[in-house]
Amino acid sequence: MALVYQPVMQLSGILVSLLGWVLSCLTTYLPQWKNLNLELNELEIWTMGLWQACVVQEEGGMQCKDFDSFLALPPELRISRILMFFSNGSGLLGLLLSGFGLDCLKIGERQQEQKKRLLLFGGMLFWISGITAIVPVSWVAHSTVQEFWDENIPDIVPRWDFGEALFVGWLAGFCLILGGSLLNCTICSTEVHPSSVRYAVAEQQDRCQRLETETRP
Repeated sequence: MALVYQPVMQLSGILVSLLGWVLSCLTTYLPQWKNLNLELNELEIWTMGLWQACVVQEEGGMQCKDFDSFLALPPELRISRILMFFSNGSGLLGLLLSGFGLDCLKIGERQQEQKKRLLLFGGMLFWISGITAIVPVSWVAHSTVQEFWDENIPDIVPRWDFGEALFVGWLAGFCLILGGSLLNCTICSTEVHPSSVRYAVAEQQDRCQRLETETRP
């Protein structure tokens, strides 16, 4: 039962982590980190991301303009760029390492210790990737809330609100952490398996017996 349950749990961890990595990459390039609705012109919605600011019009579609300088960005957006790049890179590396450590992969069947280490490193990288995806979106959300309730800003000034990319980033971080946890749980559950050892010994004996019968004249 454990031999069947383990590969399923590993594949589930990889698939959940892959989903989180794709969502993390999507969050990095989405321009909807912040939304701004103008009361004077309700037909326009302004959005801001890590790379560009856009205006959405009902008749003209979406028009975007890239930021001219990295140093001119607010601190939370500058740090968010770096953290999201780090999240995407560590997630990709985690996918590669944990992929080679899967039990269903025939490569390195006799090197179980190395494969378990790859799974462990991959799971830890997924944790790091998930945390570094949650931190920037939470930081931007926190600064947005502070600006929204800032009493020093006149009421007539439009306020930025949460964008859709923040919710995608939170989901990405949760999926990455969950996927890494599933992979690490499979490692903990495979520390001692006497039944699997007996099965391997019996299978080796059967192979030896078949070889002896085939080589007899």
